[in-house]
Formats: sequence, C-alpha cells, structure tokens
Amino acid sequence: MTDPLDKATSRAPATLGEGCLSRYDLDDLSVEDGTEFPGAAELWEQLQEASAPTVAGTD
Repeated sequence: MTDPLDKATSRAPATLGEGCLSRYDLDDLSVEDGTEFPGAAELWEQLQEASAPTVAGTD
C-alpha cells in the first residue's frame, strides 16, 4: 500500500449471480471480511428485555 488514501477506502467482496440471486463469493472472503460476533445472542436477549413492554400493576 503505497498510496496513503488507500487506507480510507473499502472493497466489497466479489459476488456471484445477478439480481436477487446475487450472493458473496465464499472463495473470495477472508478472515478480515468475517462477521464473527460471539456475543450476538446475548446482546439480542438484552435488547429484547429492554424493549419489552411492562404491564402496570404487576410489581
């Protein structure tokens, strides 16, 4: 990377297919493209509990 402006850009992974059949090419993905989020389930539960409506008079 010789151009300092290259740091400020992103590149979408290659895709296969067209239109609604378009999907990412799994062979083109690397660890840097991953979406590993081990705490996703716990975060989802916390958000659901926080947004759950409370019933008045059930203290």
